[in-house]
Amino acid sequence: MIKRFFDPDDLSFDSGRLKADLEKSLFGQHIASDVVFKAVSSFMTDSNPNKPLVLSFHGTTGTGKNYVTKIIARNLYKKGEHSKHIHLFLPDLHFSDPAQIKQLIHKSVSNFPCSMFIFDEVDMMQPQMIDGIKHFLDYNSYVDGVSFRNAIFVFLSNAGGNVISEVALGFWREGRRREEIMMNSMELEAKISQHIMNEETGGFSQSSLINKHLIDHYVPFLPLELEHVRQCVMAEMVHMKMTQDYDLADEVARDRPFFPEKEKIFAVKGCKTVRQKLALYQ
Repeated sequence: MIKRFFDPDDLSFDSGRLKADLEKSLFGQHIASDVVFKAVSSFMTDSNPNKPLVLSFHGTTGTGKNYVTKIIARNLYKKGEHSKHIHLFLPDLHFSDPAQIKQLIHKSVSNFPCSMFIFDEVDMMQPQMIDGIKHFLDYNSYVDGVSFRNAIFVFLSNAGGNVISEVALGFWREGRRREEIMMNSMELEAKISQHIMNEETGGFSQSSLINKHLIDHYVPFLPLELEHVRQCVMAEMVHMKMTQDYDLADEVARDRPFFPEKEKIFAVKGCKTVRQKLALYQ
């Protein structure tokens, strides 16, 4: 149950529905599913949060980072990802004008406290751009009379993807199940944040968000294996109103490039462009 008052015509959150959606729709990402569910549910049922919810999603291409933002949106707002309270920032369109972004964020939260802001490819953002919005992410933050404690910020990045893949590959080589990988496995979360800080340019590397501990959770998205890509293909068959065909799904999945070169365990592109490839088989 939501303990804060918002316009019922806009907000509709149910933790059970979010959990079921993550379990049904997200493939091969047990860590992300668990962290996102707990973080969002706890935040939405907190009657007096002391800061905005700030999530940072990390992983290689096609592992589900963007998709999870859509899952959150459709379980948070009545109009889902089409809600006017969701704002997506893209590097080519928005990252060159910090003042415009700050103005949009301030106006959006003043109109609707539980607004959601998604920054895609944050590793391409300049540090000064990130530092320009840090005041919105801070504890008990009031900016020009507006409280940001009820807002949600999600950063998406490929940074740390190699570190996450190395951990997953290490488990595979040891004969251990990927489901055994946890946030503290081989200090995974610490390795992600350390990798980000050590980057030479862009992203969080030279910003103060990490040192000020304003990011609540670094969420790792594991590289996808054949079975997960196959699940993606089966799901796309439903979307495209095709009869589900396991053998065809397997053929489409196996036609994807995999890495490392020797073992060929993880899909290079994850589930990205699966729908476009499947269209060739209709």
